[in-house]
Amino acid sequence: MSTELPESAVPPPTGAGESSPAPTRRTFIATTTAVGGAVVAGGVIGGPLLSDPEAVASEAPPSSRVSLTVNGTRRTATVDNRTSLLDLLREHFGLTGSKKGCNAGACGACTVLVDGQRVNSCLTLAVRLEGAEVTTVEGLAEGDRLHPLQQAFIDQDAFQCGYCTPGQIVSGVGCIKEGHTGSPEEIREWMSGNICRCGCYVKIVRAVEQTAGRK
Repeated sequence: MSTELPESAVPPPTGAGESSPAPTRRTFIATTTAVGGAVVAGGVIGGPLLSDPEAVASEAPPSSRVSLTVNGTRRTATVDNRTSLLDLLREHFGLTGSKKGCNAGACGACTVLVDGQRVNSCLTLAVRLEGAEVTTVEGLAEGDRLHPLQQAFIDQDAFQCGYCTPGQIVSGVGCIKEGHTGSPEEIREWMSGNICRCGCYVKIVRAVEQTAGRK
C-alpha cells in the first residue's frame, strides 16, 4: 500500500526567506492547555506543595490567649486573632443567647455589655478584650429570678419570634443605665440600633419604660 499523501494534503514548502505562519487561535489554546496540564500533573506527581510541616505551620493564622470575665465567671480561651466576641461566646463558651443576625453590626441581635457599655459583639475582636467584663443575656437573671426588664418583656408581650429579644433586652438594660429613658421618643432613639423584624417596637418601648419606672 502506498504511503504517499495526496498532493493536496502535502503542505507547500517554505522558502528560506519566508517566516512560518502564525499559530491559529485553536492551535494556541491547544498548546497552552497541554502545557498547563503537564505543569499540574507534575505538581500532583511531585506531591503537594505544602507537604513540608514548616510550610504548613507558616500558613496557620495567628492566635492569642484571651482571658475575660463573662457573667461573673473568669473564662480563658486560645482563639484565632480574627475571632469576634460573638463567636467566642457562642462557639467557645456555649453562650448562644446572643444571636448572629446580620453579622455586620446593623441589627443589634448580638448586643452585649462590655464593661457596662453596649457593643455589637459581631464587630468586636475577642483578643482586644483582655481583662474585660462581659455581660450577656444569660447573665442578667439571678438564679430563677428574672431581670426586671426580662419580666417587663413578658408583661408587655414585647416579642414575637424572639430572635432579636436577647439583644433588645441587653440593649434596653444599657439604655436604662445610661439614663436615656426620659420619654418614649428618647427610648426609641437610643434603642434604634436594635431591629425587630416582627415590629414589636411599641411594646419594647413600654417594657423599657416599665423597668425604668416611667409606667
